[in-house]
Amino acid sequence: MHTKLKQALQKGQTLLACNFYNLETLQGVLQAAAEMQRPIILQLTAGSIEYMGLQTAVNMARTAIKEAGAQAWLHLDHAASPELVLRCLEAGFDSVMIDASDRPFEENLAVTQKVVAMARPFGALVEAELGYVAKLGQSTEKTGFTEPQEAAQFVEQSGVDLLAVAIGSAHGFYKQTPRLDIERLKAIRQATPAALVLHGSSGIPVEQIRAAINAGIQKINLATEIKNIFMQTLKKTLKTTDEIDLRKVFPAARQEVTQLVKNKIETLDL
Repeated sequence: MHTKLKQALQKGQTLLACNFYNLETLQGVLQAAAEMQRPIILQLTAGSIEYMGLQTAVNMARTAIKEAGAQAWLHLDHAASPELVLRCLEAGFDSVMIDASDRPFEENLAVTQKVVAMARPFGALVEAELGYVAKLGQSTEKTGFTEPQEAAQFVEQSGVDLLAVAIGSAHGFYKQTPRLDIERLKAIRQATPAALVLHGSSGIPVEQIRAAINAGIQKINLATEIKNIFMQTLKKTLKTTDEIDLRKVFPAARQEVTQLVKNKIETLDL
């Protein structure tokens, strides 16, 4: 998996990375990948790992990938500590992300270097973040966008394979339509060979995401929309039935996750 993922990134292919939170969201994402015959990245955050249990989540993902007949990889999303990264590497993750972007440049670099050295014996790819990608409820206008020359220095000195860049996106839904800095992205693409990652794609207009892909984005993260469509469908279903068998209630929400991911793959031509 590591080899195929690296080859895909080297060929300039753009990969969709979807977070999952339970069995149903996992199956929904993989069903879409299988039906569309597209490779996909499955992502787990620290919160999801704590909720499901690390080994349970990994075993569930590996089994579901096999049963779906999809080409998929397992990625650790937004780890704040090298300790969690190591646990996930030992559990067999294909790639890991260390996020020290809230620290000064030199501290971010030092932590990332540590994780890169840690991941190499496992043959895993490493993603880091440079710049300010707004969290839930925070403004996308805050200064702290990724600087091209800093990106070049960071990638060269850290050895990371993937770099999440701050170009105007944010995690969660947007209060107003975002405007990605495509010219900045083009400059970052020219400055570094690392695969560039767009976080916070939920709610960004399709034309802007396509422009970002054309400008060099190779990995697009999708999380908030998955949680939202699952829960909104579930709420709607529960209002129309007294059914207590969750095995009869959850499938509709799972199908909506599948349709969402299929739509993303199709409209973005991934």
